[in-house]
Amino acid sequence: MNKTELIEALSQELNLAPRTTSALVDTILDSMTNALANGDNIEIRGFGSFSVRQYESYTGRNPKTGKEVEVKAKKLPFFKMGKDLKEAVMLGKKI
Repeated sequence: MNKTELIEALSQELNLAPRTTSALVDTILDSMTNALANGDNIEIRGFGSFSVRQYESYTGRNPKTGKEVEVKAKKLPFFKMGKDLKEAVMLGKKI
C-alpha cells in the first residue's frame, strides 16, 4: 500500500472527502517526522514503535574498487513491530 492507496482507503472507511483525508494523513506523517527529527520516540500500541538510532562512523569498503572509505556517523529511524501487528502478519489475518 502506498500513500495514495492509504488516503483512498481512509476516505472510504471514514466517509470523508479525499482532500480532507489527504490533509489528515499529511499532518500525521509530518508530526511523526518532526518528533523523530527532535529525537523523540513514537509508540503506537499494537502497531509498533519508532525511534532514532545513532550509528558511529566506521571504515568501510567500496564494493567496486575495494578501497577503504570513511563512513560518517549518522542517525537513522528504526521501527520495531508490535506484538499485535506481528501476529496479524504471521497469521495473515485482517484487522
